[in-house]
Amino acid sequence: MAGDEKTGYWLFKQEPECYSYADLERDGRTVWDGVTNSLAQKNLRQVRVGDRILFYHTGKQKAVVGEMVVVAGPRPASDGERHVVVEVAPVRRLLSVTLEQIKADALLGDWDLVRLPRLSVVPVTRAQWQRVEELSGTGRAE
Repeated sequence: MAGDEKTGYWLFKQEPECYSYADLERDGRTVWDGVTNSLAQKNLRQVRVGDRILFYHTGKQKAVVGEMVVVAGPRPASDGERHVVVEVAPVRRLLSVTLEQIKADALLGDWDLVRLPRLSVVPVTRAQWQRVEELSGTGRAE
């Protein structure tokens, strides 16, 4: 697994109808905004350049579908609030790892993704990251 001891690992959620991993690939990079929940904002403030992120499609799909990297760290959002945004770029598509698979996995069952289902920015441990890669077959989706 790439990354060093300083690399942070996260999962960001988004409705694919609003902005999908394919949209990110098309755009090449995007500002991740619209996060308003206070705990999600607290998490977003901890994100740093180079951190790795699992892209999770919510809604009907409910699955990890890709990997992103942070290319610009937290900065104030333009909404006039105290919110922050980060900028991300695509790294690779993953073979989907569904929420059903995650819930059924002993290592992942108590993850904040499962425990706090409405949280849109979720920390990921190295062990959780590795397990998601294993479940995805560490392969890229075609």
